[in-house]
Amino acid sequence: SLVVLFGATAGAYGAKLGSDERELILLVWQVVDLHSKKVGTLHKSLVKADNLELSDQCLEVSALTPEGLSKAEPLDRVLQQFSQLVSTDLKVLGRSSYTLCSDGQLLIRQVLHPETSKKNFPLSDCFYSFYDLRKEFHTCYPSSAAVKDQTIKTMAEYLGLGTDEAEEDFGVWQVKTMVAIIFSMLSEGCNHVFTEPETVKYKYETGPCLLWLFFFFFLCSSKSETVDSETVIRARGLPWQSSDQDIARFFKGLNIAKGGVALCLNSQGRRNGEALVRFVNSEQRDLALERHKHHMGSRYIEVYKATGEEFLKIAGGTSNEVAQFLSKENQVIIRMRGLPFTATQEDVLGFLGPECPVTGGKEGLLFVKYPDGRPTGDAFVLFSCEEYAQNALKKHKEILGKRYIELFRSTAAEVQQVVLNRYMSTPLIPTLPAPIIPVIPPPYTIATGSIRDCVRLRGLPYTAGIDDILEFMGDATGDIKPHGVHMVLNQQGRPSGDAFIQMKSADKAFMVAQKCHKKMMKDRYVEVFQCSGEEMNFVLMGGTLNRSGLSPPPCKLPCLSPPAYAAFQTAAVIPAEAALYQPQALLPTTRTPQASAAAPPTVTYYPAQAAQLYMNYTAYYPSPPVSPTTVGYIAAPAGAVAAAATATHTPILPQPGALVRMQGLPYNTGMKEILSFFQGYQYAPDDYNGLIQLSDQARSVLQAPKEWVCL
Repeated sequence: SLVVLFGATAGAYGAKLGSDERELILLVWQVVDLHSKKVGTLHKSLVKADNLELSDQCLEVSALTPEGLSKAEPLDRVLQQFSQLVSTDLKVLGRSSYTLCSDGQLLIRQVLHPETSKKNFPLSDCFYSFYDLRKEFHTCYPSSAAVKDQTIKTMAEYLGLGTDEAEEDFGVWQVKTMVAIIFSMLSEGCNHVFTEPETVKYKYETGPCLLWLFFFFFLCSSKSETVDSETVIRARGLPWQSSDQDIARFFKGLNIAKGGVALCLNSQGRRNGEALVRFVNSEQRDLALERHKHHMGSRYIEVYKATGEEFLKIAGGTSNEVAQFLSKENQVIIRMRGLPFTATQEDVLGFLGPECPVTGGKEGLLFVKYPDGRPTGDAFVLFSCEEYAQNALKKHKEILGKRYIELFRSTAAEVQQVVLNRYMSTPLIPTLPAPIIPVIPPPYTIATGSIRDCVRLRGLPYTAGIDDILEFMGDATGDIKPHGVHMVLNQQGRPSGDAFIQMKSADKAFMVAQKCHKKMMKDRYVEVFQCSGEEMNFVLMGGTLNRSGLSPPPCKLPCLSPPAYAAFQTAAVIPAEAALYQPQALLPTTRTPQASAAAPPTVTYYPAQAAQLYMNYTAYYPSPPVSPTTVGYIAAPAGAVAAAATATHTPILPQPGALVRMQGLPYNTGMKEILSFFQGYQYAPDDYNGLIQLSDQARSVLQAPKEWVCL
């Protein structure tokens, strides 16, 4: 038997059902015996929502009123009545089992499962398996419209069913028409058989994501599995303490692949409010995208498309030690942080105690270590059930030795990321995107000073590139200084929604701010403010600029200079990170040794061979450091490339590999101590020109121990 089910919410209707998080207000159903072709009683139940305000579309389509809904039963009561009435109808028809049949998947996956999950009451088993009438109809009638374009009305029209929607109450007509469509599919000409229902997973399956990466040289064995980019999304704005189960609950009703939740970590191994989620197919991914800005508690979560490559970088790497640790499935993982460096397995087991036994004893512990074998103070622990894990979490911030220990829920993907990050001593995902194209560093410096000859664009679409900005500027494009467009990037090297433009004069900047303020770019309005070069520089360094003036950066920059900064002569290759950091923008002005007049121009290259480009982008680290889109580039004119190639200017560094960075210095370190530290090595000549102490402004950006850059 089938139970034909139709429902409506207080908000959007049709293809957008459930996309606005509005509650269910109507359920209509009828039992259909597929063998005898008999039907049970048609039932219609109103549902009392917590918020009785109805959208205009709902009022127009359903003709329901808040007054009528206020007298209805809440959803949990209606679902109890549903089960009782269906059982009664089945007995009358001489049947005992049934499967739901709905018009598409939205009612089951996007309305019922998310709403009952938020209201903390379970759905009966019948809601975890159902037939999608649109798919069944297309299977029976292949020449009909595509599944995504089907509606009850189009299916009825295809079959020539003469039904008048205006004659019946809202919901009643839909169910009656669906029943008529099913009987047509069961007729002798079609003899359709309902055999493969849609399923909803009861719970998210944890466990290691068995995707091994070739480029991790230290792996003892390697396998490869591609991840379809059409199945992956990026969720951002997550509470920092959210676990993979919390994320799975947010996507309740959709089928996430096993081990398909990967929490993103920053370079310090802490969660940054993002997660990559892999679904079983593209259809589930598309439904997940409709939950953009749905709420997890009091926070709304942004949902964007992501790629399989991004998912692999987060969840794909592992080692034999990690694989063995994660080989025990259906385990609850807890992360311990702040352990004494001398802590042993026995110490950890004693700290947890007999009330929360670790799976496999010592085998259920995984200590995270640096490449040289030193402990990091982190460890992961396996528990066989939720009860033991809860007991362990109660020990959060209890003392082990002389230190308090933090305990958090964790995931298999987080285990892989943390262990690999520590093992490689650099983040699994680099701070900035991998290089693919050659770049010529521009022979200019970003303007400074108090003259307000710059403008700031705020609220740009994440997909906006320099071409879009130039089009947005209109006639004022001719008043932009050469190389005067600066896109502000976030920690992933992606647009943050801000940009700065250097104009030829303060008057031009004022006119642009007046003309373009709150002008539309694509589907967003963009704010345009006049500012000075000094203010622009400060924001590009990580600070903030608002009506109250300049504010310190919102969070710490992991580094201002790349770990392996080097510049070479023409046609040489330098690390990708160095090309993305222009020293004029990141370091204070210093005296440099006079360059030889015959010195050739310093040209920075990326490995790949492609057209030469200008890259007017500066790293910026907002809080949280997240963004869903990718970086665009603009090609340099051929004439500009030729001019840059023949120009003579001072090399960035006197010779390859001459720049080193010192971290972890005592706060009271001075020039004398540093020179003593490098005793026996030749540093930059005369007057210690090469010793550059970071400026006070850069110090506020770093919020870290004193650092020096030495040439």
